[in-house]
Amino acid sequence: MAAAQNPTGPAELAQALRAALRGEVEFDSTARALTTMDASNHRRVPLGVVRPRDADDVAAALAVCRAHGVPVVPRGGGTSIAGQATGFGVVFDLTRHLDRLVDLDPATRTAVVQPGLVLDALRSAAAPHGLTFGPDPSTHSRCTLGGMIGNNSCGAHSVAWGTTADQVRELTVARYGGDTLRVGRGTIPAPLDGPGGPGGRGGLSALVRENLALLRTGYPELPRRISGYALDALLPERGTDLARAFCGSEGTLGVVTEATVRLVEAPAARALTVLGYPDESAAAEAAPGLLPHHPLTVEGMAADLVREPAGLPRGAAWLFVETGGATPAEARAHAERVLRAADALDAAVVTDPAAQRALWRIRERAAGTATRMPDGTEAWPGWEDCAVPPARLGPYLRDFRALLTDHGLRGTPYGHFGEGCVHVRIDFDLLDAEGVARYRRFSEEAAELVVAHGGSLSGEHGDGLARAELLPRMYGDELVALFTRFKDIWDPDGGLNPGVLARPARLDEHLRFDVLPRRPVDVAFGYPHDGGDFSAAVRRCVGVAACRTPVRAPGPGVMCPSFRATGEEAHSTRGRARLLHEMLAGEVITDGWRSTEVRDALDLCLSCKGCRSDCPVGVDMATYKAEFLHHHYRGRLRPAAHYAMGGLPRWLRPAVPLAPVLNALARLRPLAALAKRLAGIAPERTVPVLPRRTFTHWLARRRGGEPEILSSDRVVTLWPDTFTNHLSPEVGRAAVRVLEAAGRTVLLPGGRGLCCGLTYVSTGRLDRARAVMRRTLDRMGATPGDPLVVLEPSCAATLRTDLPELLPDDPRAAELAASVRTLAQYLEEYAPDWQPPRLDRPVAGQTHCHQHAVLGEAAERRLRERAGLTGELSGGCCGLAGNFGFERGHWDVSVACAEETLLPSVRAAKPGTALLADGFSCRTQLAQLGHVRARHLAELLAQALPPESPRRPGS
Repeated sequence: MAAAQNPTGPAELAQALRAALRGEVEFDSTARALTTMDASNHRRVPLGVVRPRDADDVAAALAVCRAHGVPVVPRGGGTSIAGQATGFGVVFDLTRHLDRLVDLDPATRTAVVQPGLVLDALRSAAAPHGLTFGPDPSTHSRCTLGGMIGNNSCGAHSVAWGTTADQVRELTVARYGGDTLRVGRGTIPAPLDGPGGPGGRGGLSALVRENLALLRTGYPELPRRISGYALDALLPERGTDLARAFCGSEGTLGVVTEATVRLVEAPAARALTVLGYPDESAAAEAAPGLLPHHPLTVEGMAADLVREPAGLPRGAAWLFVETGGATPAEARAHAERVLRAADALDAAVVTDPAAQRALWRIRERAAGTATRMPDGTEAWPGWEDCAVPPARLGPYLRDFRALLTDHGLRGTPYGHFGEGCVHVRIDFDLLDAEGVARYRRFSEEAAELVVAHGGSLSGEHGDGLARAELLPRMYGDELVALFTRFKDIWDPDGGLNPGVLARPARLDEHLRFDVLPRRPVDVAFGYPHDGGDFSAAVRRCVGVAACRTPVRAPGPGVMCPSFRATGEEAHSTRGRARLLHEMLAGEVITDGWRSTEVRDALDLCLSCKGCRSDCPVGVDMATYKAEFLHHHYRGRLRPAAHYAMGGLPRWLRPAVPLAPVLNALARLRPLAALAKRLAGIAPERTVPVLPRRTFTHWLARRRGGEPEILSSDRVVTLWPDTFTNHLSPEVGRAAVRVLEAAGRTVLLPGGRGLCCGLTYVSTGRLDRARAVMRRTLDRMGATPGDPLVVLEPSCAATLRTDLPELLPDDPRAAELAASVRTLAQYLEEYAPDWQPPRLDRPVAGQTHCHQHAVLGEAAERRLRERAGLTGELSGGCCGLAGNFGFERGHWDVSVACAEETLLPSVRAAKPGTALLADGFSCRTQLAQLGHVRARHLAELLAQALPPESPRRPGS
């Protein structure tokens, strides 16, 4: 029985909810657009979103929704892969307020959690006690306990610790009418055991009593059976475990407001054995033979998923087998036993924690990397995570590959081979009717194949909208009818997540691609990795939400600084991609490129480019933001900052002779305040001091009168970027000294007024950016293929990526992009024998976000090591990010980004530590917020060089 349609309308419903709740009620276009999708192929547009403040709010909101006949969908991190976190009614976002760890008792190894608590937060709290929560999906940094309970999540360690259902002791659950139940093991609450259901056929005790034989024989015996309702948990011999039966109900029975969960002892030490096999089936057939050795994980993947197999043993498929022990030696000995038992082509035992993390990242990123085939073709979930008995996995995979071939499809299976659970993304064409029809035919035949192998349609992520329609093929009509009866006992009004599990929607309904334009949108960038199609670029975001990590994990990663500063979905990469998707759809966001909803969400995007590298599917929000601003402000007045800071190269050139006067005026506070207000600059910011002489002027005087250069292979061209030339000439002077010490003669590229166009790109003035770039290409004098050293990482990244993507038809753009080198890259490639001076000091500071995302920092790391500079630079983003941190309205977010990693790392630095930051923005942020002077790597090296010979005056 479905909930009635809302008889009073969204405005009245929102008003009633606001009157009943203390939490937020959001029925605006932005809130709705952000929750139309999860990580599946499906899309359902809600009426609005509520953020309950506590359990009383949950109950009150449910009661209001029932009174209005409006369905409800509870939602955690929104990473569900089958569509169960989408809905047409009211979405309950449980991540904002109901996110506490209520209690953790090491003695009983239990924790009491609220549903919005992120898994990694629980694991971090348990770790000091030697404990952990066993189930660990690859989305552990952002998935919530409530979502894990709803989907009965598992993860890589279920070989050792089982599913979420195995770890749940008791649940507090609010039903659709607003009443609250406490469910656990041994008893059934009276509200679920009365006449119950629209047919009055009795409650849960009657359901079990009348169907004992069916419940005992109707479920396949395998470790990863997640599909359907776990009614067999209610059997008397299984303890009438109602909490277990609730797990995996996908928000269709009630809303969890609190859960008591078990914790397990975490091994003090771990080792990782990586086993190489000739093919996927060989790896699958080997996996069950390793289980008697009690591994913690047995994960499998094939070569078609691994883009860069560095560090992996020989083979075309691999098993990752983790073992534990009380000591590193014990863990390694455990791994050696596994190695001896494995008949592998090649193998490696990895005990170094950093090396283990690097290998695990390959596996954890699979949910994203699998969405693109090696040739760039899109691949999608839908047939995502079936499971078969582990002993049947090898034959199943052979049959599955054959089925793909029969349908002309490709996929990249991977997953939990030790438990027979396979994840796969398939290159379904979901953009046209024939492709959707083939998707249906394949799903139906794949379901028959899984059942023939004794398996479950879902082995981890639930049935949702993607597979619930197929449940009769697995369970038969009689058992599926019991699912409907179970649902009706809990939710007689049918208001909780209709269309999922009981009375399911068709698997090919509500596809998120139906609403997108079928013709490419006219855009400025080339989008070379998406066939020039902006819609395809936006479709890259599949919703796995790696950008929603609340606290940045250790390491050099960057994404997504604005989300970590605000905690708002609209400020995550995924949220912005969702808004762009809805902008293209035109249903919820109706004014296209003029959308204020998209503009406001993108306003706090720092254009750090972190998502370009850190997002597992390569979403490039910095480019999408520039594209949007280009269209949004076309033919209209722009914010003042777009003219002031977006046109920085233009304003700095005539300012050179006026530098002393301008610097003096900037020290006059009333005048400076007025200038900043007119320029759209944050009043808290200090305007940088202008040097009296540019770098190019210094270099020209230095080169004047020198003899002719005879050997062209000893000449290097140094790019005079705006920041080095006009704001940090000391960096350019230091780079010249270093390059000369390496035996090179430094020249500037030909022509005046060269500019990469960075500031025009970042403010979306793309017509101007292209004009500047074309002028630069016209004036460049370098020979194609000659290296071009660029000192400012943001300018180097612009030349490397934005230049060819904005001028895709000009071959000179690609040639120039290919020539770009950082200082360290140039020295490593063209002066490999040069020995840098030894500094033998620790360093702290920042890896520039554009360096991390576009250029890489491996060469810089090696150069620092050769110079005796020890320690790690912080990741993340400094928060200034070019014009972003200077713009009015961005101060708080800019400071929050700096306070996350950069400023704490600098404050913690020991005396004598060198502060390193190659980016002008990073150095400026450290100066203005940390009151410290950081230096470019060129400056540190130059300071350690022997003193120069005296030169003529002015040099």
